[in-house]
Amino acid sequence: MQVDYIIVGIGLAGISFCEQLKAHNKTFVVFDNASQQSSTVAGGLYNPVVLKRFTPVWKCKEQLDLALPMYANLEAELGVKLDYKIPVYRKFASLEEQNDWFTASDKQILSEYLSPKIIKNDNKSIDAPYGYGEVLETGRIDVKTLIEAYKSYLLSHGLFVESVFEYDDLKIEADTIPYKNIIAKHIVFAEGFGVKQNPFFKDLPLVPAKGELLTIYAPDLKIDYVLKAGVFLIPLGDDLYIVGATYEWKDLSSKVTDLAKEELLTKLEKLINCEFEVVNQVSGIRPTVKDRRPLVGQHEKYKNMFVLNGLGTRGVMIGPYVAQQLYDFIEKGMPLEKEIDIARF
Repeated sequence: MQVDYIIVGIGLAGISFCEQLKAHNKTFVVFDNASQQSSTVAGGLYNPVVLKRFTPVWKCKEQLDLALPMYANLEAELGVKLDYKIPVYRKFASLEEQNDWFTASDKQILSEYLSPKIIKNDNKSIDAPYGYGEVLETGRIDVKTLIEAYKSYLLSHGLFVESVFEYDDLKIEADTIPYKNIIAKHIVFAEGFGVKQNPFFKDLPLVPAKGELLTIYAPDLKIDYVLKAGVFLIPLGDDLYIVGATYEWKDLSSKVTDLAKEELLTKLEKLINCEFEVVNQVSGIRPTVKDRRPLVGQHEKYKNMFVLNGLGTRGVMIGPYVAQQLYDFIEKGMPLEKEIDIARF
């Protein structure tokens, strides 16, 4: 079997790069063994504003301009609903925060994303005496459905191998990369946290951060917006809500923990005052980077070997953007942006 690319990993990074390859009629095959769960347990929000500091997300407009059409195309091609348009409300803790919001919304770079109106809280189940600020151009991608549907699509076209990738079986030649019965021109590793076991890129400064989410059933809550106030509260429909997320750098097991559950419930109980029931808890390891920029680039020695990683907590937004960057670098010789190029380390 001869292909242009081998892709290792079918999370948000891998899917985004596969979409670049499809758009340019490149052939590929994907390997994944479902060992990395960060994409499947992601909240899936896209939000152009850093709500802790009322600042714009890096390259937010460029990211959204690429990401939203990609998800719309995938909805049509895969026959599934992925993009749920939903406003994000930031709860104000004080009058000072209201004033900071007004100041930020006056800035040209943020004016199209921050509504200047204060939204009064009229929900008796939520404690928010200072009201909310509304973030515009927001929504949620159903990442779990995306990955399941995309995997089925690849399987139906003979483009997916559900298997551990055996690095020792990879041969590297000047113009090709033979792997078992496959001969490829290039290989792209999009393994998330799994890159720490990759002998070619294991020394990259990836910082794994475990995150846990709860799903609660709260029939009296009745909100149709995402609420940010210490935790994110994301409505799923049918009175179900995601509560998240935690950050843990020491325990990197895939197991859910009582400690994370208690942390999320403590924050949640400060926010809502209605009855609820925890119906699910999941965990995953996020591939984060200290400078909050992805890890994209070419192996120092092997010029047909590449990495696409470190998407962090905003993978649904940044994945399509950096995938295009990597494709243009490989196929068109365009330089990578210095902020994402692994050569910066």
